[in-house]
Amino acid sequence: MSEALNSNNVAAPQDITLLGEVHPLLQQLGSCDGLTDVAGYSELMAGAKVRDLESLRSFLEIYQRDVLVRFEFPAIIRAHMRARQNEARELIALDAELASRELPPDFAAASRRVGQGHLQRLRPLRDDRVVQRYLRAVDAGEASGWHTIVYGVTLAVYSIPVRQGLILYARQTLEGFVRAAARPLQITSVDCQDLIAGLCSNIPKLVEQVLQQHVPSERQG
Repeated sequence: MSEALNSNNVAAPQDITLLGEVHPLLQQLGSCDGLTDVAGYSELMAGAKVRDLESLRSFLEIYQRDVLVRFEFPAIIRAHMRARQNEARELIALDAELASRELPPDFAAASRRVGQGHLQRLRPLRDDRVVQRYLRAVDAGEASGWHTIVYGVTLAVYSIPVRQGLILYARQTLEGFVRAAARPLQITSVDCQDLIAGLCSNIPKLVEQVLQQHVPSERQG
């Protein structure tokens, strides 16, 4: 496992490889005539129509640029930092900060559902003060349990470097979108592989850019 964590091909515990196929945006794709009516997470995504390979590629490029890099990566990084520094109060404040954003209701509900579901996997960690305080806040309705925060906390719990965690998150999520779209859009396995490879080729570069913006160099892992 240590060798994998020092490369771009990340092997990780099941709790880390958990969000790609159940990403909240995946729950907003789908209709009787194919993948249409994608509810917007940002204005650029609102009203997007995913009907074929090219429109799927366009949607995922928008997601990668305007959701993954701008919102999800920073939230994961900040949650990871708070958890590693045992800053439970600041972690709960980060949760409240995300709650203050105007998210589409369906996306917000799905993010909480996904995050809270996976947060329960950490409940047995009785000695982890940050995890237990965050769990109590979520149980009491004082925090939302956003999926990005839970993912960042989980990286910290398993001592997985945030760089590798972000790469894994992006790849799992993008692959999840493509797999979900493949059958209803009748996309061939070759086209799926090419699309995934193209989208994932620049992930390490994007991760480095975000880390430089949000993490002091001595803390990057």
